[in-house]
Amino acid sequence: MKRIEVHIKTSFGEIVIEGENPNDVLNLLKEIPENFVEEVSGIVSGKLTPSVAAQLRGIIEFTTEGPVIATKENLTHYEAIGLILYASEGRQNTATQIQKLLESSGIKSMVPARLNEMTKRGHVFKPDPKRPEFKLTVHGEKWIEEEVLPKLRSKIS
Repeated sequence: MKRIEVHIKTSFGEIVIEGENPNDVLNLLKEIPENFVEEVSGIVSGKLTPSVAAQLRGIIEFTTEGPVIATKENLTHYEAIGLILYASEGRQNTATQIQKLLESSGIKSMVPARLNEMTKRGHVFKPDPKRPEFKLTVHGEKWIEEEVLPKLRSKIS
């Protein structure tokens, strides 16, 4: 007996839908929930990519206050602020909270001034100018992932 297969390429692989005839395939496609591909992609990527906590082991310690810097390596104030933001929920935090977390890490810094300079460098931005939160930009995340973390991991290993 002949079967009909439809192969759908996605970001995480391929979905194959098959049926006895074209109507079977169409009915199966109609039954797929609207956010199916996004949900499967999220689950797959969550299983395959190491958690932020695992990536930052030995560098950041997660406390009830928030992420604090655990590494004893010398960091610039920019790197320290970037790491705090990188480990914060939604990659964002307020200047006041960043200041507290840095102090808990044993680092003294003029956080508002550094955030202003990091904004000019394109590492952070304010998602809502009316609110006090700063967030890492995509450029800022890449800077942390491609420059700061590898440098720290090479020194820790």
